[in-house]
Amino acid sequence: MTEPMPFSNATNKGKAPAYSSHMEPAPISQSPEAPKLKVTDLPDVDEPESGQPSTWLDMPAESDDPHALPPAGLFDGVQTFPGDGLPIEDRPLISPLAPMTTLRAEYENGSQMFVKQIDWLMEQGWIGIRRTRGDGDCFYRSLAFAYIERILHATEPAIAVSSAVSVLETTQPLLEQVGFQAMVFEDFYDAFVGLISWVVHPREDGSLLTIASLLEAFNVHEVSNSIVMYLRLLTSAQIKSEADIYSPFLFNPETGDPMDPESFCNNYVEAIGKEADHVQIAALSKVLRANINVAYLDGHDPEGKVSFVSFQNAPDPGAEPVNLLYRPGHYDILDRRHEDPLPPLLV
Repeated sequence: MTEPMPFSNATNKGKAPAYSSHMEPAPISQSPEAPKLKVTDLPDVDEPESGQPSTWLDMPAESDDPHALPPAGLFDGVQTFPGDGLPIEDRPLISPLAPMTTLRAEYENGSQMFVKQIDWLMEQGWIGIRRTRGDGDCFYRSLAFAYIERILHATEPAIAVSSAVSVLETTQPLLEQVGFQAMVFEDFYDAFVGLISWVVHPREDGSLLTIASLLEAFNVHEVSNSIVMYLRLLTSAQIKSEADIYSPFLFNPETGDPMDPESFCNNYVEAIGKEADHVQIAALSKVLRANINVAYLDGHDPEGKVSFVSFQNAPDPGAEPVNLLYRPGHYDILDRRHEDPLPPLLV
């Protein structure tokens, strides 16, 4: 397997087109680990008290040890998630909402501890799951989709769009501050902001964003991968801009050796296909000023309870969080609904 290439010092520029409902999803193929420098060259890529969120930066003193933080691969070997039997390259990048019982069925002939935890989640009202392809980009893709969907369903979508776009506008100077050229990120930025703006600003055909068109957009590889790449660059920029805060927690996930921020970001943040860990989640939550809850389905609790880790960075502590489900090496979206809403009837 080739070594990942850092995404920096770009000299070439591609253009990420605004998503159109007439665009067809790109053919699916096996992806390399790292992106090229053009959008069009991005790979067709195929992750306290129980039940109560605990904040990463407010963990007990003993958790100040970076090794005490649960990395993405901590539960590897417990039980690899069984999946739906489809090859990775045949799975959608993002799937429609499905009942949590579909996930439960996959574990019924395996670890009963996982079954107990899934039952506990359903008892707490988490009855739905939105699958993300397990390609190493699942955290960023899940977060991006859930982030936009939260805006789509906001009580006041115009205010939600304005707030999100205002935050994202501040991220461009941050990227330039740490050395990224505008030509590297501006097309990725446009793809992300374009979908958010579509919530309230109709396209030429008069359409506004719906859950169906959001799903369709996220399954167009060029659009989906552009957004993933922008979130990766944002995460990297946040870590580099506050290196003193994050440096004690930067370790090579394969060897456990300490890493400097530049090397860590080049190899494990900016490179496509590299899984996210606590450090990346904390950094992205902070730069997006978003609340993120991660439920850990790990098969460890003898009573079948599921621990939630909360990353609280929204200006309003009560702001609706993005809810993700972590299983060994993989992230999906957790939901209290079991299916997507039907489109409104035409009148």
